[in-house]
Amino acid sequence: MSVPVAFFAVFFAWPVVAIVTRGLKVDGGWRFGRIADVVGQSDIRHVLWFTTWQALASTALTLLAALPAAYVFARLDFPGKQVLRAVVTVPFVLPTVVVGTAFLALVGRGGLLDELWGVRLDTTVWAILLAHVFFNYAVVVRTVGGLWAQLDPRQEEAARVLGVSPLAAWRKVTLPALAPAVAAAALMVFLFTFTSFGVVQILGGPTFSTLEVEIYRQTSEIFDLSTAAVLTLVQFAAVGAILAVHAWTVRRRESALRLVDPAVTARRPRGAGQWALLGGVLATVAVLLVLPLAVLVRRSLDGGFGYYRALGDADGGTFLVAPIESVVNSLQYAVVATAVAVVVGGLAAAALARRDAGRLVRGFDALLMLPLGVSAVTVGFGFLIALDKPPLDLRQSWILVPLAQALVGVPFVVRTMLPVLRAVDERLREAAAVLGASPWRVWREVDLPLVRRALLIAAGFAFAVSLGEFGATVFIARPDNPTLPVAVARLLSRPGDLNYGQAMALSTILMVVCAVALLVLERLRTDRTGEF
Repeated sequence: MSVPVAFFAVFFAWPVVAIVTRGLKVDGGWRFGRIADVVGQSDIRHVLWFTTWQALASTALTLLAALPAAYVFARLDFPGKQVLRAVVTVPFVLPTVVVGTAFLALVGRGGLLDELWGVRLDTTVWAILLAHVFFNYAVVVRTVGGLWAQLDPRQEEAARVLGVSPLAAWRKVTLPALAPAVAAAALMVFLFTFTSFGVVQILGGPTFSTLEVEIYRQTSEIFDLSTAAVLTLVQFAAVGAILAVHAWTVRRRESALRLVDPAVTARRPRGAGQWALLGGVLATVAVLLVLPLAVLVRRSLDGGFGYYRALGDADGGTFLVAPIESVVNSLQYAVVATAVAVVVGGLAAAALARRDAGRLVRGFDALLMLPLGVSAVTVGFGFLIALDKPPLDLRQSWILVPLAQALVGVPFVVRTMLPVLRAVDERLREAAAVLGASPWRVWREVDLPLVRRALLIAAGFAFAVSLGEFGATVFIARPDNPTLPVAVARLLSRPGDLNYGQAMALSTILMVVCAVALLVLERLRTDRTGEF
């Protein structure tokens, strides 16, 4: 456990504390009164209000759109179901920069809606909400649908036999069992949208700003570290509360359910109602998920492959190298970040899975989720402030980028491997130890064969999220070694059709790479529940 603790202490806690200290400590004294001053500003209150209500609205819209699909994947069996499951999950592993770019191609200047009806939704809240639904659709489908597929349908059928209406049977029998999963999915969606950065940065323009975007603006544009530090503390407190509630819902979900094999719960659609529901879900997936990605690809091909060829040219300005080199950079960074995330996350999962783990060790489980919610902008800028003196003067080192990416990948590794490690029969380890096997050989001979597939899945998730990390990387990626998301953002920030087209082309490349990684994950899944 010492390696994961040291990793998070040095590369997460230290940078966050450094930037907060730099902002709130002046001449050796703390300025805690600055917190009330910042929160009391009308523009900051507007940011806090917008951050909260757009997250609530995004969560409600996502549940409304995705719960029917959760039922379809859980209870209906139809041709192409596994392919559709992969299609639904593609948006979730896409970088937020690509999501924003895809919706910019759909609803922005010269987008599909602008071409057909002269309607533009970029710089409006509707573009942000739709992009958030697009991004988080799979969270609800796979979290709720995975549990729904394992609920015994005979309980609801028994209520129907006793004369209860279908709606009442679902409300009184199925919904209470699903409630923990729905709550967990809703909290995760709220967390992701509350800390939204790339989507709001691209689609919101100067009109809308979340806490994450405002921290970035205060840090990189205004250089007001004091305000940025206060906003970081506010976001940290909010995320901590969200994660605490999420942990409570997960415990309820694990302890209160009796599950069956999901293979016996799915049936061919019966009746006009189920066929209509299936058709509605397919239409929703086509319009909400597939259409933005298709428009992104089409815009990247305007005029043939000219935008793709232009990616090979360096302009000597914003890009010191050809934008296409960001593809190689991202792949190299992602490989290193994946290796770090697998080692750190694997060791953490092994420690947490031990039955004799103490309360302090189990408490570290919740802390592992913090990098998903704490401002990545704060972490990135904190890297530059904290890691600037020997023996850890890493400001000019390429390793900063994969380290920042690994912070985001570790929670996915732990969440993937921990259930499998906890399921390993402890008697197998004890038997191997009695026969004289060393702890390393016990792990190699007993644990590793059982968790190998989960380990590969964890590595795949870490690789996908590392490719798309943007909030921290935008601070620490060097101009001569940009990552794909940073290159896309830089291209979008520059005027001209050529820059816009190149951003679409780079986003398409990144989308294809993430989709391939996801398809590999689908083939490696350890179960058929569809759950994360």
